[in-house]
Formats: sequence, structure tokens, C-alpha cells
Amino acid sequence: MTSQIPTPDGRPPRRSLLPLAAIGLIALGGAAGFAWAAGWIGSSGRLTSQGFVDTIEATGADHPGFRRAHSKGVCVSGSFQGSADGAALSSARAFAQPAVPVLGRMSIGGGDPHGADAAARVRSMALLIRTDDGQQWRMAMNSFPFFGAPTLQAFMEQTRAGIPDPATGKPDPAKMTAFLAKYPQARRFQAWAKSAPWSDSWANTAYNGVHTFYFVNAAGERQPVRWSMRPRAPFVEMDKAQREQASADYLAEELDRRLATGPLRWDMVVTLPDTGDALDDPSQPWPEARRQVTVGTLSLEQAQPQATGPCRDVNFDPLILPTGIAASDDPILAARSGVYAQSFFRREREIASGKAADAMNQAVSP
Repeated sequence: MTSQIPTPDGRPPRRSLLPLAAIGLIALGGAAGFAWAAGWIGSSGRLTSQGFVDTIEATGADHPGFRRAHSKGVCVSGSFQGSADGAALSSARAFAQPAVPVLGRMSIGGGDPHGADAAARVRSMALLIRTDDGQQWRMAMNSFPFFGAPTLQAFMEQTRAGIPDPATGKPDPAKMTAFLAKYPQARRFQAWAKSAPWSDSWANTAYNGVHTFYFVNAAGERQPVRWSMRPRAPFVEMDKAQREQASADYLAEELDRRLATGPLRWDMVVTLPDTGDALDDPSQPWPEARRQVTVGTLSLEQAQPQATGPCRDVNFDPLILPTGIAASDDPILAARSGVYAQSFFRREREIASGKAADAMNQAVSP
């Protein structure tokens, strides 16, 4: 079902890009502050968000106006209903307000906005929850259960290993082999990618935050958590033959068919760590035996193409958090904020300058 989705504040979906450019600058500045505090930028020789996005861009073709990663997706909307258990852990208004409007995006991994849905190993969910007190909570979650790199340097090495060799047009396999030999966390991630079953839908996929955040309750008590969206739709595996036969837009088409029959729901579950569990390394998963609490329910009701939908111009920065939720000291989390802001600023500049007809679903002038 592809009905019109309002923006979180009720305005029409499309709007002037001049205010968006200003918002991009503000977001970039705020994210840079987080990144500087984490040692991400601000010192000669250190990695920068600009350099990281440059490296991501070097791994694939140029697609003006699209996100540099997870380029292909659709807009979704619905609501979030918090639970009493969530309200006990966090004073965030999202857990107390009866129903909170949600704007989101379902996407696939990779930088090709025209890639085949069913061929993408990683699937993603991004959300913007805006409560009635004007605060926002933005999330960016993926289908993998842990991150594939333990440090920013390792993440950059992995990205550089994916840059095509000019002589062959393909990445040098020796560079990736060297990267995997250096980092056991990357080998563990590769093992997950090879062995975990593929779901046949966005709707029955679990999405994980992987980073640690803090829920802060009314008394000021801080509880570290990692959150996930657990689907209520039963898991159905999609085998290799089915993936090869599926249409390029399979996931979007399948999502529309499901939404035509009613809302899709996920339970938001937070996991609480035990002593010794890593709080600042997303490549280290917490044991499944840890205590888990259901803090709310997400319901998605509508979908719309991202080229004309309200999610196109949203930066799902995971460090935009409401009162009652705080970031951990995870340096990769801080870096993601800076990279997201840099990508947002670049694509909005391309859209504003008329260089992104494809991203806006407009005909290209001869």
C-alpha cells in the first residue's frame, strides 16, 4: 500500500530545500561535537567524517542525492506504544505518551540505489519518533546482531579494502584477506553472514541497535541497554534459488502486499548487561541469557517510495536522543553520527543544486 505519509509535524511531505540546508549545517555541527569528543576528528592524522565518506564514495559508482550507504529503501510510517516497563526504566516521553507518531525507513545494505533487494545480506530499519513535547528520538538499526569492526581504524581499513582496483574494476581480494586475518571480530561477522538464514521479508526481520545506550529514569538512575525490534510476523527463510528468482524490488513489493492487509508490528526489547559485558564495543555481543525487557511496540501502517516520501530528507542520526535516553562512550556510535551528518549534507547539497534528478524521481534533462 503506497498512501501519502505526512511528516511528523503534519506538514506536506515536500518542502523547500533551503531550510533543509540550514538544518544540515546545524546537524553537521552538532555531530562534529560528538565526534570531536570521541577523538574522531580535531587532530592531525586522525580519521575524519569527511574522509570516511570520501572512502565510502570511492567503493562504488556516484549516485547524487542518495545516501552513501543503505542507498535503496522505502519510507514507512506508523506509531509507537511504550510499556510500563519502559517507563520504569526511562523518563523519555515516548514510553508515557499513549501513541507516538513514527516516520521511518526500511532499506538494504550497499551503495547502489537500484540494487536487487533479495541479494542484500543486510537489511535495515531507521526510525524518527517525535513526542508531543517536541522531543525526537532517532534510531538506526540493522539485521546483523553485532558490528563487524572493533574500532574506527578497523572500520576504515575494511572500507578501504572494498575500493575497486583501477586495473580490474573490482576490490583486491588480498586486501580483504589481510583485513580478515587481522581482526577476529570481522571473521566472526563474516561467519554470521555466511551461515545465518535469510528472511523473506522486511516485516519478519529483527533489527538490532548493537550500540549501548543509557536509559535514565525519573530518579536519575542510569541503566545501560542495547535495543532490538523483534518482529511479530513469523520468520520464513528465503533460500538461494528464491533470492535469485526474485524481482529487483522484491522487498518493497512484498512489504506493500503485507501492509494492504493491516499494520505490521515489532516488539521493542532492551537487553540489560551483566558485569564485564562490553559497553563501548559494538563488535562484542552480549550473551543471549542476559535479562530482556519489552519496552514498547512499533506498528507500521503505510509505505511510500523514498524519492517522493518524507523520509528522503531525514538524517536518522542515532545520537538525536530525548531526555531519558543518553549515549554511551562507544566511539563508533559517535563516528556514525558524524558520517551520517556528512552524507546528509552532501546529498541535500546535490538535491538543492539540481544534480539529483534520479533521487527525486525526476526526468533527466537532455
